[in-house]
Amino acid sequence: MTEKLLQYLWNFRVFTNFDFKDTEGNPVEIIDFGRWNTDSGPDFLMAKIEINGVTLAGNIELHVRSSDWIFHQHGKDPNYDNIILHVVYQNDADIEEFKFKNIPTLELISHIDRSVFAKYEKLEKESQFIACEDLFDPKRIPVHFYEESLLKKLEEKSVEIEEDLKRFKNNYEAVLFLRLAYSFGLKVNAQIFKQIAESIDFTVFNKICQNKTQLEALLFGISGWLEKPEDAQMQIWKREFDFLKTKFGLSDLIIRPKFLRLRPPNFPTLRLSQLADLYNRHQNLFSKIIDARNMDELIAVFQDIKASDYWDNHFNFGKISPVNQPKVLTKDFIDLIILNTVLPLKYTYHKYQNEEIADEILAFYKDIVSEKNSILDGWKNLGLKIKNALQSQGLIYHYKNYCTAKNCLNCAIGFKILKEQ
Repeated sequence: MTEKLLQYLWNFRVFTNFDFKDTEGNPVEIIDFGRWNTDSGPDFLMAKIEINGVTLAGNIELHVRSSDWIFHQHGKDPNYDNIILHVVYQNDADIEEFKFKNIPTLELISHIDRSVFAKYEKLEKESQFIACEDLFDPKRIPVHFYEESLLKKLEEKSVEIEEDLKRFKNNYEAVLFLRLAYSFGLKVNAQIFKQIAESIDFTVFNKICQNKTQLEALLFGISGWLEKPEDAQMQIWKREFDFLKTKFGLSDLIIRPKFLRLRPPNFPTLRLSQLADLYNRHQNLFSKIIDARNMDELIAVFQDIKASDYWDNHFNFGKISPVNQPKVLTKDFIDLIILNTVLPLKYTYHKYQNEEIADEILAFYKDIVSEKNSILDGWKNLGLKIKNALQSQGLIYHYKNYCTAKNCLNCAIGFKILKEQ
């Protein structure tokens, strides 16, 4: 048994039975197994359980043995403060802090069929990119395949945006802020930046948009970075944050972004400063995005955005960097923001009023160069030439929703292969 395998079994619910009980004999119902976290921090985020008639929401940590919690020194890491359940293959030690905090431990050794180990090893050795790799031919890509795949993705994004609009009483400005924060966080901090945005009443954020120092102070303060100022600028941000907390009655909630596995240009310090600059420069940001008629107008909204001067020679607080240059948004990052946030929002906003919005949005995607990632490399290795974001976004969506699920019978490419065979 390895921790990776245990995470796999938990994520895909591969158990002989679900009659779970903690090590004290109390029944444990797993309402939501959580989202598998492959970065630093707890293994599964946003989970939900019920024990002794009480419903708990938070994070779940998995270990092969209970004692691994002590060995990994998680108790000293604030990222593990919101643990609601400790899941182990074998319970070999009692953890005192869990008893003190009433955190249950669930042992899985009697819920796992050992024959699954060999099956998992076979899956791990699977090297094919897609199931039809040996039969695939670029000529089998159907007409309008890319457009249809991308429109499916846009519709799914639109449903998510409409759910956000219900929560925020149809306030598109607030939903834009939430979605931009998510995108600025990239993969590692997307959910964390979203939580930061959700913790801020957008009317408060909007009121201070003309003051960039206060915008940064608000974002940095909620991130827990201003507790011990290390230089004069940090003292200014802390003073402003304390003022904002008093004026607007802000909570003491701290949401800490991650730095692990990030290149310095993507550090959350810089990204939050750039997000503050975006709103400081464009107090009518939503209108500019919605009214943009082409890619040049959209790019113009983002192209001069930069972190504040403090970050010219910093990547983190109090540590001067030998690299002294403005931290501007790169073209690749701007394209990413437009692809993942701006265009889905424009599509959602116009789709009930403009019958031609689908064609207009697809034209935007055609004007953006293809991204670079491992999924697209896999398609390129099969002979596809990917010229623009319309193709790349369609292929990424198709791979995640059809290929990885081996949903070949509902795949347009699979249909052509089966028909020809």
